[in-house]
Amino acid sequence: MSFFNYYLKGEGDATKQADATVFITGENSWHNFAHWPPQTYTPTDMYLHEDGKLSFNNPATKETTDSYVSDPMKPVPYTDAVHRDRTVEYMSDDQRFASRRTDVLTYETDTLIDKVTLTGPILADLFTAISTTDADFVVKLIDVFPDDFKYPDSAKIDYPMGGYQMLVRAEIMRGRYRNSFEKPEAFVPGQVNEVKFELPDVAHTFLKGHRIMIQIQSTWFPLADRNPQQFIDPYTCLTKDLIKSTITIYHNQMNASKIVLPVLK
Repeated sequence: MSFFNYYLKGEGDATKQADATVFITGENSWHNFAHWPPQTYTPTDMYLHEDGKLSFNNPATKETTDSYVSDPMKPVPYTDAVHRDRTVEYMSDDQRFASRRTDVLTYETDTLIDKVTLTGPILADLFTAISTTDADFVVKLIDVFPDDFKYPDSAKIDYPMGGYQMLVRAEIMRGRYRNSFEKPEAFVPGQVNEVKFELPDVAHTFLKGHRIMIQIQSTWFPLADRNPQQFIDPYTCLTKDLIKSTITIYHNQMNASKIVLPVLK
């Protein structure tokens, strides 16, 4: 309120205003920061591992990958329910429906023994090879609730919250723009490429007892248009041009796919 009083009414002292007043979800509390992102956050690498593991440790294996088949004729929806219009709730919707699909890769940490707070930008850094000349890459950051989690009866929430996979942040990158938005490039089928892109800033706390999850997929319909998965114009192509692509994600010593998280110290 003091911010509006000063700038709209000319009352009060602006020197007492924090540079950023941010609501951190998860812990559900307001924080004042002298800078945004906070100068006390540390970009921290979190690596993908085999068997769907997610860890702060670099992979020790020499040759491990995961693959899925992306079919633009059967895209991954942005939400499990059917709606006429895009919902606001999708930004924190349960992602368990996506985890069950064969065209979505899921990686998660062990149960957290202490809380982890993220404040700032997230960077996805994937090493991938695809069977076609183009594909999209969707990366989702998810807060996995404890299996026995329940809201108090006074909250009157009937949805089963045990194991809830709450979407925290997500972003999509069209692979042809992995090196430049001005000069798109086709993939060479089977050749390993680095696809690196930034997700929107986050201010969220993963509480003790929760888990951190990353999901990777190549369709996100209808939030993103369907990529024909060929290096052709997606706005003029025909239905017959929408082809399947096998997407391989690497997570080994040489090609260590990771997510760089802004961990607040």
